[in-house]
Amino acid sequence: MTGTRPISIIGAGLAGALLATLLARRGWDVDVYEKRGDPRIKGYEGGRSINLALAERGRYALQQAGAEEAVMRQAVMMRGRMVHFLDGRVQLQRYGRDDSEVIWSIHRGDLNLTLLGLADAAGAQFHFNRRLSSVDFDGGDMVFVDDRTGAQHGAPFQTLVGADGAGSALRAAMDGYRPLGERTALLDHAYKELEIPPAPGGGFRIEPNALHIWPRGNYMCIALPNDEQTFTVTLFMPNHGDPGFDTVATPAEARALFERDFPDALPLIPELEADWARNPPGVLGSVYLDRWHLDGRALLIGDAAHAMVPFHGQGMNCAFEDCVALARHLEADSAAGASPRQALAAAFAAFEAERKPNAAAIQHMALENYIEMRDKVDDPDFLIQRALEAALQARHPGRFVPHYTMVSFMRIPYAVALERSEIQRRILEAATQGLDSLDGVDWARVDAEVIGKLQPLPQES
Repeated sequence: MTGTRPISIIGAGLAGALLATLLARRGWDVDVYEKRGDPRIKGYEGGRSINLALAERGRYALQQAGAEEAVMRQAVMMRGRMVHFLDGRVQLQRYGRDDSEVIWSIHRGDLNLTLLGLADAAGAQFHFNRRLSSVDFDGGDMVFVDDRTGAQHGAPFQTLVGADGAGSALRAAMDGYRPLGERTALLDHAYKELEIPPAPGGGFRIEPNALHIWPRGNYMCIALPNDEQTFTVTLFMPNHGDPGFDTVATPAEARALFERDFPDALPLIPELEADWARNPPGVLGSVYLDRWHLDGRALLIGDAAHAMVPFHGQGMNCAFEDCVALARHLEADSAAGASPRQALAAAFAAFEAERKPNAAAIQHMALENYIEMRDKVDDPDFLIQRALEAALQARHPGRFVPHYTMVSFMRIPYAVALERSEIQRRILEAATQGLDSLDGVDWARVDAEVIGKLQPLPQES
């Protein structure tokens, strides 16, 4: 590392590659260490392949890195949730008002490859097959292991950023040096991945511009489109119960479950039994830390700092927002005239102060959204509240802004979106209690509540 501002990133996944691009373009001497091989040579080994939902926060971060155009060529628009009822009916519930408010489905592996190429072109140096084994925080040295051979490799560092995911090796090293107050909350639900292939003559088998969801109370199936005309299907289900992964364990039992509860999805998944046997259940959980950084020596971002369940589609978007915020804080404190060590410590502290409450807010909202997706999207009370939500958005533009709009189509802090969403939820529930249509709404009372309890959002949001 010969530059005047060296920084080492652990993890060449989505956040690591994006951060490497942002910092290399700002003149940082960036080294990125990744435990896996280079996917551009040996193919992507993502582990998880749940499709990712790219929203405004993520798109803004990609714009800052000059990556949006390349990424959006691979993305498939999703206008809303296509709800599949048990009786065979389907209903599109839009995310926003029109096609200017949509989210985008993108494959994790394709996105990672694109970001790696951009980081490489920006001047970041990649070191693959380097699994972090130990860190000497006092001496400024680290040791990596090449799992192909068992060989060890040492490297010096000035400062480390951990972008190495929910099972972060850097987090473990930091916690061993100085406890971070780590808590992991596993959800008593897991997921299994399946696939809807293209139609026999090519093309999508079902509507491509939607996130398909089969809500069934305590469990659900979703399907997200890919640009190769397939859908990534994910079954979310309790670990125990009827149904649960303990009682639906074999391919035959999986077919029986789909015949009973997802009959319109079953013909779409011709390799159901093979997919079930091939793909193990995935774990769902959240990671909470009291501290994200070790003065100016090490910092955690993305899932390494605040892993969350995937039900709001914001894990990647939040991590990308972390990258933009960190780059901004590093530039601000580097320009303040402090020593390099003091500048790093100040930047890391400011980054944590800004991002930690927002990460906690979206972790909370992600858990809430699981209940909404699996248990409410086909509920009459929920549907009338959504109708009133749209009406109030039209009556009070900029003041009553739907929850999903604030999270997915704006860049206001997650903590602000959570606070406003809770106020709005109470207004919606009280105004629709006992009603089966909007005809009985007391509009004067509701309008007064909205004006009294919600300040207009800034235009730049």
